[in-house]
Amino acid sequence: MSLTTAGRNFITQAIINDSPTFFTNANAHLAVGDSTTAFAVGQTDLQATTNKIRKGMDATYPTRATNQLTFKATYGTSEANFAWNEWGIFNASTGGVMLNRKVESLGTKVAGTATWVFTVTLTINAS
Repeated sequence: MSLTTAGRNFITQAIINDSPTFFTNANAHLAVGDSTTAFAVGQTDLQATTNKIRKGMDATYPTRATNQLTFKATYGTSEANFAWNEWGIFNASTGGVMLNRKVESLGTKVAGTATWVFTVTLTINAS
């Protein structure tokens, strides 16, 4: 997981219950965009300028099982129709904290042809 500085700071706030906006079903969003700009820890949003969208969680998500967090959002036939080259997890529909950002090609979604369900599982390990 490519954790951002804001994501790290959020985690430290949460540990001491310092009033963070948690990543609940009402607040968590998966975002996708078409930028291929390399990840940098100081980024606070996806790097795409026009082709990006944040989508709220499907019912019952996010979930936690021991050390795994799972986020899931469904993008309808009229949403996110562009090359999916980056993604991130946020705790707000705009602004908020970008927990992480990943640059990877996930394919190109074409208008009117498909609904895409995007699931991200983050595993937190101790070493």
